[in-house]
Amino acid sequence: MRIAVIGAGYVGLVTGTCFSEMGNQVICVDKDLTKLNQLRLGEIPFHEPGLDQLVRDNSAAGRLTFNSDIETAIEDVELVFIAVGTPAQHDGKADISFILQAARQIGQAIKEPLIVVNKSTVPVGTADRVRSTIEQTLKDRQQTIDFDVISNPEFLREGSAVKDFMFPDRIVIGTDSDRSRRAMEDLYAPFAKKEPRLHFVGVRDAEMIKYAANAMLATKISFMNEVALMCEKLDIDIEKIRLGIGSDPRIGPEFIYPGCGYGGSCFPKDVKAMIAMADEVGVKGDIFKAVENRNKSQKILLVDRLREYLGGSFKDRTVAVWGLAFKPDTDDIREAPAIAMIELMLNEGARINCYDPKALANARNLLGTENISYLDDQYAATENSDVLIVATEWRQFKQPDFRTLAKQLQAKCILDGRNIYNPKRVTDYGLDYIGIGRSRLIQ
Repeated sequence: MRIAVIGAGYVGLVTGTCFSEMGNQVICVDKDLTKLNQLRLGEIPFHEPGLDQLVRDNSAAGRLTFNSDIETAIEDVELVFIAVGTPAQHDGKADISFILQAARQIGQAIKEPLIVVNKSTVPVGTADRVRSTIEQTLKDRQQTIDFDVISNPEFLREGSAVKDFMFPDRIVIGTDSDRSRRAMEDLYAPFAKKEPRLHFVGVRDAEMIKYAANAMLATKISFMNEVALMCEKLDIDIEKIRLGIGSDPRIGPEFIYPGCGYGGSCFPKDVKAMIAMADEVGVKGDIFKAVENRNKSQKILLVDRLREYLGGSFKDRTVAVWGLAFKPDTDDIREAPAIAMIELMLNEGARINCYDPKALANARNLLGTENISYLDDQYAATENSDVLIVATEWRQFKQPDFRTLAKQLQAKCILDGRNIYNPKRVTDYGLDYIGIGRSRLIQ
């Protein structure tokens, strides 16, 4: 099939590349000329395992191209995917201005019947606004051209997005059009070969499914973090609770790991959007607000505990931080707990030595270099530091050299923001351990 994807960011590039991998002809459109030049050279502007090779392979095969002109890109295509950003506004509502801008450009460029697919995460009712925007633009042009607007939300996890796209657990398509349904069945047939994966629903249903899914996952995380705090007060190990409830198939083991909070480009933004949508329709949204509030508190929990451990002040103290990205296998630091902790400690007079396998450059651009050092080795970060905070569960952090850490850390303390260490093993090396829902066990 011939496909255009508007927006060559995270979602757009993964979408376009994976479609081209199946043999489709794909044009990715973006207004950032520097990014387009990078992509034409096979250089990916963010870290996503496996994506760079797919981009290079499909570009070399001529199936994947990049363009800055929407009119040229959508000429002779059957489907155009909108995959632009929908950042949170100050009131928590999703900003769909980029979506509507893309809709206007489509309306100005469309010449033949077309299926417009919203791939971005958008509030309920956005497809209606996209449709009316294109209709108005066509009316201004005095043109009458048949088109559909449908919803096909993405469920990609950073760090495993290529696998998620190529082997999806579900493909949600919101449409009331038989033509669009047939086209999407054809497009996604290779991705649902072994068993049915396609779920056809109404357009508004699809828009809500995406938000509800992310809000549910964020709720599980915040729920478990709150239970962890209770466990500390009751001298209970949260890890035993996690294993005990995770074995219940009605709950499952995913997203019930206590830690220093969630981050990234999706959960924080989408929970805010759910709060805003609930307010708009007269629903209190108390659960969503509680999820957000718990996460805000969770991000600075370890800083509060470290401050107390150090005697009430960060002055003249050096804190090593392992992990800056909001999760492993990405360089994304948006809403990352590590960033929130570092900013708070810097404001209170601490000096920071940090390390991350992929996110150092992004962190440097955001945080600057005053009282913060970016090291290219995890043990270089702990050298001459007082304490260590582990904020991201990268694999290389899971079995560190505790003997070396015991020699390096002046105040002899590890704060385990992801509960990846056995507290007793840490203390056996003469180090103090502070975790989430476990600390009282070793005090």
